[in-house]
Amino acid sequence: MGSGKRICITGTGSYLPERIMTNQDLEKLVDTTDEWIETRTGIKERHIAAADEPTSAMAAEAGKRALVDAGVAVEDVDVIICATITPDRILPSTACYTQHRIGAKNAFCFDVAAACSGFLYALKTAEGLLVANGYKTALVIGAEKMSAFIDWEDRGTCVLFGDGAGAVVLTVGDDSDAGSRGLLSSVIKSDGEYTDLLTYPAGGSETPASEETLKDKLHFLKMGGNTVFKHAVRCMGAAAEEAVSKAGLTKDDIDCVIPHQANLRIIQAISDRIDIPLGRFYNNLERVGNTTAASVPLALDEALKNGRVKKGDKVLFVVFGGGFTWGATVVEI
Repeated sequence: MGSGKRICITGTGSYLPERIMTNQDLEKLVDTTDEWIETRTGIKERHIAAADEPTSAMAAEAGKRALVDAGVAVEDVDVIICATITPDRILPSTACYTQHRIGAKNAFCFDVAAACSGFLYALKTAEGLLVANGYKTALVIGAEKMSAFIDWEDRGTCVLFGDGAGAVVLTVGDDSDAGSRGLLSSVIKSDGEYTDLLTYPAGGSETPASEETLKDKLHFLKMGGNTVFKHAVRCMGAAAEEAVSKAGLTKDDIDCVIPHQANLRIIQAISDRIDIPLGRFYNNLERVGNTTAASVPLALDEALKNGRVKKGDKVLFVVFGGGFTWGATVVEI
């Protein structure tokens, strides 16, 4: 990094709502089958937040668990960044609601909206703040209540998504330390040509809410699946290879790949493209579905807790989302 500082992940936490919706449950809501969903996506079940459980409630729980894991007092948090496309409200930020819920009165807070890539965008933003501005501790959270923005009669989207949150605590280390770990490289990119392929068509300033937009279900997520798939594989593969190279590593140095948990076919295609065996990928997709910005930190916390990822491991995160946005990060845990 050239700054004498290294930004380290010193704690992780995650949260999943209590309610589980299985593929069999979805068979009662939409024209689909368990076999159809699992064959095409790899998903068997997903968690669904309660009606009175907004995104910030899940974000706060994951954040509190990450702070405990890191041994960091809430008053020592300098910044909270929440990656989400399912905010509690358009205004104010979900990060501010989260700040209030956990009592982090000394932090400044804001949201990042980069869809499924949001967590890596937020991670890179937090790294810059800690390196350049003298802050010491950042809480970075990916949290989503996708169930509130899904048309449960649209088979193309409702089978894919789930709710949840994941969080990491970032602190400043020293490059001069022999045992120093941290973020080794990041690649984040976007291409606005494809904005209409993953979007909420209404609810913003371009198409404000009206009786017509409500009737036409334009406030729910719309997705062009086949085109998204092709771009996801190409872009994620290229970003992963670039991030590994920027870190001064080869694919053989990567102990674990944690990809965005969108679709098992995409994950398999990424494995083939970057020539890292699927056995080195961590996948919890079948149990949680696509939790968009929450998917990578949620999976990371799970992998650390169950021993799949250990201290000293080099881990590759790779993501793709609406915008289009995409990226990859290499971190030594």
